[in-house]
Amino acid sequence: MRVEFDRDVCIGMFQCVAEWDAFEEDTDAGKAVLRDSEEVEDGVFAREVPEDAELDAKFAARSCPVDAIAVYDEDGEQVV
Repeated sequence: MRVEFDRDVCIGMFQCVAEWDAFEEDTDAGKAVLRDSEEVEDGVFAREVPEDAELDAKFAARSCPVDAIAVYDEDGEQVV
């Protein structure tokens, strides 16, 4: 499972931070940060989701009010 985070879309509500500890607050920028990720496009960051964190990643994506977080299964299909 993989998660993608579009930092440009993020509005800094930080609901994802409460749902999954892979996200943290960048209060200086007013946006969340996806730890241990790499930038795959301009402003879009991605990382693999550990098996024990799959539910947390899905909750983080669902909690984002601007849909800045997407979760994909092993086949590349978006699940959230």
